[in-house]
Amino acid sequence: MTSKVSALILAFVTLLVIPSRAGAQSVTGLWDATVLVNNGALDVPFRFELSGSGANVKGSFFNGDDKTTSTSGSLENGKLTLNFDELGTSLEATLKDGRLEGQYSRGTRGAPYPFAAKRFVPAAAGEKNVPSIAGLWNVQVGKSSKGESAWQLIVRQSGAEVSAAILRIDGDTGTLTGSYRDGTFALSHFSGARPLRLQLTPGADGTLAVVQNTDTPLTALRAEQAASKGLPQPSDPTRFTSVKDPTEPFRFSFPDLDGKTVSNTDPRFQGKVVIVAIGGSWCPNCHDETPFLVELYKKYRKQGLEIVELSFEEEAQIKNPVRVKAFNKRYGVDYTVLIPGEPKELNDKVPQGVNLNSFPTTFFLGRDGRVRSAHAGFAGKASGKFHVELKEEVTALVERLLAEKPAQTSASK
Repeated sequence: MTSKVSALILAFVTLLVIPSRAGAQSVTGLWDATVLVNNGALDVPFRFELSGSGANVKGSFFNGDDKTTSTSGSLENGKLTLNFDELGTSLEATLKDGRLEGQYSRGTRGAPYPFAAKRFVPAAAGEKNVPSIAGLWNVQVGKSSKGESAWQLIVRQSGAEVSAAILRIDGDTGTLTGSYRDGTFALSHFSGARPLRLQLTPGADGTLAVVQNTDTPLTALRAEQAASKGLPQPSDPTRFTSVKDPTEPFRFSFPDLDGKTVSNTDPRFQGKVVIVAIGGSWCPNCHDETPFLVELYKKYRKQGLEIVELSFEEEAQIKNPVRVKAFNKRYGVDYTVLIPGEPKELNDKVPQGVNLNSFPTTFFLGRDGRVRSAHAGFAGKASGKFHVELKEEVTALVERLLAEKPAQTSASK
C-alpha cells in the first residue's frame, strides 16, 4: 500500500470518528430552563425539551403530560429559533458552552421574558420524613379580583415529589411540579404562558401557607376541614355568571375573520342549540377548553348543535389576526369564530351578561335562542376529577338541550 493511499484512508477514518460540527451543536434532549418575569424580579424554572437539528428543530413546553410544541424552528451557527404560532410567541437563544441564553418573545402580549437553560440533570434523592399534603385543599383568599372568597388547591404527591394546580373561577393554573426541601414544597410551571412559582409550607396546625410568586401568603385548609368550620367555599362556576333577562334571546352581531358580520338572527342558528364561548387566543384556559368544544361540535353538529366563539383579542390581533388563525388551525376549529373587540370591552360588547368577568365563559342556548345555563371558566386536565366532571356535565346538558323540540318562535323576536 502506497503512502498516498494510506494517507487517504487515515483521513477518511478520521472523518468517521471525529464528531461533526453539527453534532457538537446538537440540542436534543431535556433542559432545565428559566424565564425571568415581573420585570426580571422573579425567575420561574421549568422543564423544556428540544429535538431535531439544523432547519428542523422543535421545542416543547410541558403542562403535566401535555406538550406545547413549536410549529417551526431551527439551529444555525449556534442560534436557536423556535416559533409557537398558536401562542403568537417565539424563542431566540444562543447556544454556548452547553448553555442556552436569550429571550422568549410574547408577541402582542407584552415585553419578552429573558430565557436561560442548561442540560437537564436528575435531582438528587429527596429528603426523608416528608409530610403528606396530597389531596384537596381550600385556599382562603378573602376577595379575589373576580369576587371569589376561596380557591381549590389540588395536590398529588409521590414521596418528596409533588404536582399541583390551583383551580379558580376562570380555570386552573396548569400543572405545577416540584419537590420538598428545607420544610417547603417548591413548585413551578411555564407552558409558554402563565408562568408561576408556588411555595406550599405545612404548618404545625395542619394548614398550608400558600405563596404565589412573591404575593402575600394565603392559608389553605383541607377541604373537609374548611367545610366543617363553615369557611367560605370556592365559587360555583355554574352560578357565577348569568344574564339580565333569561326570557330574552341571547344576542350577538360581530365580524368573522373575513370581516363578514354574523348575527344570532342568521338562519344557520334558528332552531339550533348554540354554545356561545367567550374567550381569546391569548387566554391559557381557552386553550384548555377549545379541544373539548371541537370534540362536542364533531359529535353533535348533525344533531343540531352550533358553536360560536366570541374571541376578544388585542388591537394588533384584531387588525391582523395571525395568532387567532394559527390557534384555530392548531385545534381544528371549524365552528364560527367572531371578533367582537378587545378584552377590556367584554361587558360593553356583551351587555346581557351579569358578573361576566372570566375568560373563558360559556353560555348554553336552547333551541329558542335563550340562555339555559352559563359556566364561568374551564377546569383543564390539571384539575383532575374537576375536569372529568365538567366534561360529563356539559355533555349531558348539550344532550338534554338537543332532545328538546325545536322552538315554534324565532330567536329574532
